[in-house]
Amino acid sequence: MDPRRIGGRVAAVRRALTAAALPLPMRITNGLAMVSLVLSSCDLLRLCTDKERPLRFPLGGREFATVVCQLASVVYLLSLFAHPEAPSSDDGDGSGRAPAAAEPAPMPGGMQDDDDEIVAAVVSGTLPSHHLESWLGDCRRAARLRREALRRVTGRGVEGLPFEGMDYQAILGQCCEMPVGYVQLPVGVAGPLLLDGREYHVPMATTEGCLVASVNRGCRAIAASGGAVSVLLRDSMSRAPAVKFTSAKRAAELKEFVEAPSNFESLAAVFNRSSRFARLQDIHCALAGRNLYMRFTCTTGDAMGMNMVSKGVENVLSWLRNDFPDMDLISISGNYCADKKTAAVNWIEGRGKSVVCEAIIKGEVVHSILKTTVEKLVELNVIKNLAGSAVAGALGGFNAHASNIVTALFIATGQDPAQNVESSQCITMLETVNDGDDLHISVTMPSIEVGTIGGGTCLASQAACLNLLGVKGSNHGSPGANAKRLATIVAGSVLAGELSLLAALASGQLVKSHMKYNRSSKDAAKDAS
Repeated sequence: MDPRRIGGRVAAVRRALTAAALPLPMRITNGLAMVSLVLSSCDLLRLCTDKERPLRFPLGGREFATVVCQLASVVYLLSLFAHPEAPSSDDGDGSGRAPAAAEPAPMPGGMQDDDDEIVAAVVSGTLPSHHLESWLGDCRRAARLRREALRRVTGRGVEGLPFEGMDYQAILGQCCEMPVGYVQLPVGVAGPLLLDGREYHVPMATTEGCLVASVNRGCRAIAASGGAVSVLLRDSMSRAPAVKFTSAKRAAELKEFVEAPSNFESLAAVFNRSSRFARLQDIHCALAGRNLYMRFTCTTGDAMGMNMVSKGVENVLSWLRNDFPDMDLISISGNYCADKKTAAVNWIEGRGKSVVCEAIIKGEVVHSILKTTVEKLVELNVIKNLAGSAVAGALGGFNAHASNIVTALFIATGQDPAQNVESSQCITMLETVNDGDDLHISVTMPSIEVGTIGGGTCLASQAACLNLLGVKGSNHGSPGANAKRLATIVAGSVLAGELSLLAALASGQLVKSHMKYNRSSKDAAKDAS
């Protein structure tokens, strides 16, 4: 049986005993257990070494009591290290389970456990809103009272903001602080997307009419042509701390040290202690005066992995201080990572999953489903996605609307929507093949940052969407396989979206389609009047 599970059961018994029969502060019970362990150990040692009275079985009364005290003390103290009730860190699989609700703390200032009194205290500032969960020990009640306090403070109700139907315990310490409700977003399904010989029904959370329909048409065209194929080029999450020295020479010495191949094994051993799945791949440095930026990259299993790589970086920095005590850590993130920002380093080196997805669309499919021609699509891609983006000075934006599909999929599957910035970096390529009869289309996306555990993936709606794709949770047989497959699904969906939008532009149907799907008759009637 898993030792942590055994420790968890022991700790549960210990908490029950402490609450029911030992109404003493924890430090006192811990001290008593330690004293019992020391005394029983000394007594057992004396009995085992006493030649005049050797220890025999069956045990006598005194010997039996000593052994029982010894075992009880050891089990009690071992349970202190289990902490099953604490929030799990992003260890290995990065599951980041939500912490259990805290036991209700005594109300401040002798306040009674009355809703109106608590709301009044929040409104007056006597009781900070962010303390409600810890004071009450009930996440749902805390959100309800916070919602009422917000109404009294602002004078505006939030009746249109749903409250029922959310598991507020699940988001505690993981997804959102000080919740008052949740926002509803419609989820559409495009597909099936035929990718790598499998069919996927792609969930997309969006408020943009025509988007799901457009991706669905692209999926039809891909399936009718035999499907798409994806290739995962790289899997590496990055974090780049910024450190400062008294001189550029000293900063360069550290750069030389961490980039030396002979030191990589030692650095990797320190880094890899942070998790079962974090494995250091590379350290690449950049120097700016006395400042050094060290870009660590590693695998992170099925987690997106930002917490995992950050813990590994902290381990290495602590270890480096032994030889570089003058190193001044400015920030664990020095923007050379680069997270949630458009950056050339991600476009060139990649971050998260780097994926290429391609398909050959038959000429007759281009005519029948996409309503255009191969020649028009190729010309449009050159003039719009390549030349037009270059004129605009785009960085990783050589595509029609990759961010549309990435964002909708990210929200539906519990990813970090802000990482759409780098995850949507994409270059779309179109060429004629088979003597100009058919169309080859590909998307190259170097920085798809996704995970199937941790963060918003724990929420019921997002978990359901991951389950629909067959990538919910961690893959115990092949760690990291679910996150990799999700990245290829993202790229395949972008491929479908690019194909359909370019076809709409080439055929002159874009405005007509949006007028049909992106505006309700109610809005049109208002505009007409």
